[in-house]
Amino acid sequence: MKNQACVELRDLEIDTDIGTFGPNDSGPDKHLLNLILQIGSQHVLIAEDGMAFVFDYDPLMAEIHRLAGDCHYETQERLITRIVKACAGCAEVESVEVTLRKFPVHNGSGSLGVRLSVDATTLAGMR
Repeated sequence: MKNQACVELRDLEIDTDIGTFGPNDSGPDKHLLNLILQIGSQHVLIAEDGMAFVFDYDPLMAEIHRLAGDCHYETQERLITRIVKACAGCAEVESVEVTLRKFPVHNGSGSLGVRLSVDATTLAGMR
């Protein structure tokens, strides 16, 4: 088996404005982001402790928050696409899976999300 490593982000509430709603429609209360970044195992299986040896995800998280609040989005898909492009800007990221879900969807219940998995070839094309 090949060594594998990933960075996982779960249920990050992001402040974003997504959707087009009529005067009597209510929008979602929250948007939650999940992100799985496949990275080289050498960034996790380290011989000594130190930030110089690991993938520093903080700049990527700052960019995701910036993108989320950057503008009004009609669709979740557009924000997800921009997040994947930001991930492609990190050379350490080999593949990415992103899920964005909103809730509530109807009558105060339910969640609705979009998931996208992007492989190394697609990321390389974005770079």
